[in-house]
Amino acid sequence: MTTDDLPAGLPDGAPLPAAMQPSAAAPPDARLEAVLDVDLPLVVRFGRAVMPLRALADLGPGSVIDMGRSPDEPVELLVGERVIARGEVVIVSGNYGVRITALTGGESGPELEAKTS
Repeated sequence: MTTDDLPAGLPDGAPLPAAMQPSAAAPPDARLEAVLDVDLPLVVRFGRAVMPLRALADLGPGSVIDMGRSPDEPVELLVGERVIARGEVVIVSGNYGVRITALTGGESGPELEAKTS
């Protein structure tokens, strides 16, 4: 702040008005650090299908739903409605896992559908 920025008539040594005081807000790194331990739900989406209500009502044990995609196609990782990455399904110690193959720019679902349609 320069002397040109000071309000007219402010005596030398007088405290600055509150609106002109340096901000006491935490630096951006400290604010980011405060939320880095927040748990977010991560969803792995490997397919999607649209079915008439009658077909849904007829589903039961043993029913098979065609997802219309190859098992080799990448899956999508979402946080909320945003696609954050794509990857391939792997087996880790007998459990399913996902190996990240690409990070995205945080595309939302409808935007992604418009790009792939």
